[in-house]
Amino acid sequence: MNTNTQDNNTPPTDAPFMRVIKTYVLRAGRMGSGQVRAFEQFGPQFLLNYTPDKLDVAQAFGRAAPLILEIGFGMGDATAKIAHTRPEDNFLCCEVHVPGVGALLKRCGEEGIGNIRILQHDAIEVMDHMLGHNSLDGVHIFFPDPWHKSRHHKRRLIQGPFVQRLAQHIKPGGYLHLATDWQPYAEQMLQVLSAEPLLHNAATDASGYAEKPSYRPLTKFENRGLKLGHGVWDLVFHKR
Repeated sequence: MNTNTQDNNTPPTDAPFMRVIKTYVLRAGRMGSGQVRAFEQFGPQFLLNYTPDKLDVAQAFGRAAPLILEIGFGMGDATAKIAHTRPEDNFLCCEVHVPGVGALLKRCGEEGIGNIRILQHDAIEVMDHMLGHNSLDGVHIFFPDPWHKSRHHKRRLIQGPFVQRLAQHIKPGGYLHLATDWQPYAEQMLQVLSAEPLLHNAATDASGYAEKPSYRPLTKFENRGLKLGHGVWDLVFHKR
């Protein structure tokens, strides 16, 4: 999960989980000149400002359409490809890593991707304040930081309280799609999602893992890993 040094907002006192885990960790990053120009040139069109008020989604996108939230899009390559593949959907994308935001802004502007809007802010606060319950048709979280060391597992994003929060924001019939290339994390994800009563597993395979949906492209790192024999696990759960 990519990060930056922004977002010094104090979480509300009625949300103790937010004081424990955010959807990012702080990490330095430098922007190239093209990314800097993208902020100036395309920011006004594709960047949304965080506010504690409900977002008028139709106004933000210029249309009413199914709303998909992506949490932590990295450099935005997969995000841009998915938006091209699914022009009928709106994609609200949260990322605090400045170079990643700049890279996706550049692609949106240069490729004319009109169904993406970006919030450079923590996704939990965006969900709770700008979106509300039963507001999302889907959520994408692809390759979150696995925090390999046992002592760091508590920092993993996919944990019970966070999944419960996600489920509350997804509409009945909507979906949650996760992907990881770290098997121990995949196993934890499956266990956590299976324990959430608001969700049910859409996978037909006895393993509980889903076949990769056609809309999710293979990243260059994923392709490299697959050639080396590494696995990738997709999980797709629907809201009851």
